[in-house]
Amino acid sequence: MNYNKSKLSILNSKKAILHLLGQKKINFDGVLSKLEYDSALESLQIDLIKVQRKIANKGHRLLIIIEGGEFAGKSDLIRVLTDHLNPRSIRSVALPKPTVLEKHQWYFRRYVNQLPQKGEIVIFDRSWYNRAVLEPVNGFCSKEEYSGFMSEVNYFEKLIGNKNLTLFKLYLKVSKKEQALRLENVKKNPLRYWELTEVDRNAQRLWNDFKKYEKKMLNKTNTKENPWIILNADDKKHAQLEALRYIIKSYNKIQD
Repeated sequence: MNYNKSKLSILNSKKAILHLLGQKKINFDGVLSKLEYDSALESLQIDLIKVQRKIANKGHRLLIIIEGGEFAGKSDLIRVLTDHLNPRSIRSVALPKPTVLEKHQWYFRRYVNQLPQKGEIVIFDRSWYNRAVLEPVNGFCSKEEYSGFMSEVNYFEKLIGNKNLTLFKLYLKVSKKEQALRLENVKKNPLRYWELTEVDRNAQRLWNDFKKYEKKMLNKTNTKENPWIILNADDKKHAQLEALRYIIKSYNKIQD
């Protein structure tokens, strides 16, 4: 094992020693990787607190959409985004199935009701993009409803952007092999088994259909004004750090 001075310093820290003492089989690389991730995450979360403070002080509105395949790590990303932020000015939104009334309303209406107010950050754990991939793949919408959505979505996002709202769209891509591994891990875990839905159970079987609609969505809705930021989510921790870096850098660039 060849470690430079910086890495040796990390391994010689109190945190590293405690991790190593708790292992049955010593894994220096694993402990080093964890501590490097923890350090990078803490630094980014501190910067994210500063971003939230700016948004609150200036009365800005920030909407973050997080999309991706089943078991791509959307919930984990939301957790690291929100862990240390002021809960008074951030909301995580995961809407349930539309009600009978909502099904007969303009599709975007129930999402409009959840848009951020002045000084607020809102994170959508899935969003109106359900209609672009999840719904057609699983037969939850008609061809007409899908086509109508695809013809309207870019105009809708341009409209809300004109209302002094900043929109970031993050897409977590996971491979079929990695998705299968994560699915099996949840099935075997009695503390997480309740998480499984029919959509989750069908994800592998409908993989090719999902990829077809995913490609259409990304091609059609990756606009200059509201681009998709695509993250390789097979490595969850790397994807999380990249997501935070993008949000912090992009927001600060807009405000400079």
